[in-house]
Amino acid sequence: QVQVVESGGGQVQPGGSLRLSCDVSGGRISNYAMAWYRQAPGKQREFVALITADENTSYVPSVKGRFTVSTDSAKRTMYLQMNNLKFEDTGVYYCNYQTILGVFWGQGTQVTVSP
Repeated sequence: QVQVVESGGGQVQPGGSLRLSCDVSGGRISNYAMAWYRQAPGKQREFVALITADENTSYVPSVKGRFTVSTDSAKRTMYLQMNNLKFEDTGVYYCNYQTILGVFWGQGTQVTVSP
């Protein structure tokens, strides 16, 4: 069974940086993409960034130039380097692992940007 666990969240001041990790364990299903989503209080979950198995990336416009998504060589750990964080980046960040058998989600990690 595939398990997805996010880590690295925390509280940071505006302009600061955080690096999120998403670790995938169990199952030996090849994935075709991994993605980060976030959900701010009172809002719907929104797409943040995606990386495909051949390392093509895409980002929501609001984070382009500030966030960078990457994976390790085994494609079982995904990272989200977040720089120049803004108040509006606050939320719970979720990772998903996309396979031909379905999409597996983690439980999320909280990111809070505040003075």
